[in-house]
Amino acid sequence: MLRPSGAIAPAPGCPRLSKLTLPVRLALLVTGTMLPLIVFAVGIVFYNYKQDRNDATRRVLENVRSMRLVLDSEVQRMTGGLQVLALTNSLRNDDFENFRRIALGFVEQYGKGGLVLISDRKGRLLFSSATEDTASLPRRGHIEIIERVFATRSPQYSDLFTGAINGRQVLTVEVPVIRDGEVIYDLAFSPPIRIFQELVEKQRPDQFWTVSLLDTKGTVFARVPNPTETVGKQASGALSEEMSRTSEAALSTVSLDGVALSSAFTRSHLTGWMVVAGVAESSLIAPLWRNVAITSLIGGILLLTGLTFAVRMATTIARGEMLHNLLIEELNHRVKNTLALMQAIAVQTFRSASRDERTKFEGRLGALAEAHNLLSQEKWAGSELRDVIARALQPFLLSNPDRIRLSGPAVPLSPRLAVVLSMIVHEIATNAAKYGALSSDTGRVTLDWEVITEAPKPRLRLIWTEIGGPPVTAPVRRGFGSRLIERSARDQLGGEATVDFLPRGVVCTVICTLDETR
Repeated sequence: MLRPSGAIAPAPGCPRLSKLTLPVRLALLVTGTMLPLIVFAVGIVFYNYKQDRNDATRRVLENVRSMRLVLDSEVQRMTGGLQVLALTNSLRNDDFENFRRIALGFVEQYGKGGLVLISDRKGRLLFSSATEDTASLPRRGHIEIIERVFATRSPQYSDLFTGAINGRQVLTVEVPVIRDGEVIYDLAFSPPIRIFQELVEKQRPDQFWTVSLLDTKGTVFARVPNPTETVGKQASGALSEEMSRTSEAALSTVSLDGVALSSAFTRSHLTGWMVVAGVAESSLIAPLWRNVAITSLIGGILLLTGLTFAVRMATTIARGEMLHNLLIEELNHRVKNTLALMQAIAVQTFRSASRDERTKFEGRLGALAEAHNLLSQEKWAGSELRDVIARALQPFLLSNPDRIRLSGPAVPLSPRLAVVLSMIVHEIATNAAKYGALSSDTGRVTLDWEVITEAPKPRLRLIWTEIGGPPVTAPVRRGFGSRLIERSARDQLGGEATVDFLPRGVVCTVICTLDETR
């Protein structure tokens, strides 16, 4: 028996697809084509989430490094002030009565709660800024740090401990007092803990962040949030274990409040203290689910639109083979256009959502919340050069404010320049206090600056000139301070620094290119 012309017999064992209606077949076609694209778009969302997650980890690490610079700068300012106090004639001549006036002036910089102490090698207290009755004072606690000061002849920084005088938890910055080449006293300063608490509060980018300062043993001495419940506690287990192995790392942790964090920490090479910061994992995952939801919603709408369109098109197809083929070709063309439109909208929507999230997240971080306390009033919006220099030189002007003269025009500085220049000026002044014009009562310093406009970009030239100090002799080898000044000027400022040891006094010249400021 012959079959009708054009009829095709189904292969044995195959589903009888020919008996499915045309709308159903088109619906299966659209579904089978668009679902992989939706899955692909969701895959892109997850891939970009991982990239954003890696970027977030990197930004957390960059933030703790920046916070470490702020902490080190504040501690360096304290140390420099103490070293200046240690060089005063009244202290080296055991004139504690006259030294009290100078010490109280130093303590007033840090507000209520600061304490200056002087002890001998055995920990006996010889002076306290809190009282003139030294006979009733107990022996110094934390005697091991005094032994290190006498042994190393260099500044030392304590862990958190309970003070013998006020019974509160304290940290100390301690420097040696040297006379005739021998260490005669330990000069200690216990700053108010609130200074460090205010520091972490200013450095915290937003409410999703946890920021902590830890001593060398991993004990919290400043933290946001919940400082009253966590100060004095040890770091969480995973964090403490990692800190014992390395000085810097990024890792996932659980905070003392039980919050999952993407964290990073770094150790200060100056004090050995740790700066730890972390952002809540929930704040990183929320954009992922939002993007997945947006992509899925758009894909579902387009899928439903495609299905509806396919069904409506199929019901209008006539029985004729030619018309059937023409309508199928038209349908294929329209479905391809629909699929291309779906892919473009999904990718564009994802990019928009991701960029908005990134902009919002990075907008909270800002430009760097203040480089150190010298820039705290400006909050890293930039600073005026004279203000930066005046704050950097403040410890060296306690006994004689007129011995350093500043002269130059108003120069706005970017945060980067403000940080590096303040460190350079502080280093130059410290060297002058140890060996140069600031080490004697007759020495004077002039600090002049000018803006050079002939170059393609304006350049700043600072000239530090010393007169009236001890006889100047060029050192046999360059010390750490000279290398720090030169490398900072060269590597961080893209400029240069020269130190000339002239018979009348040291002259240091620093030249750098000025950044654009808003």
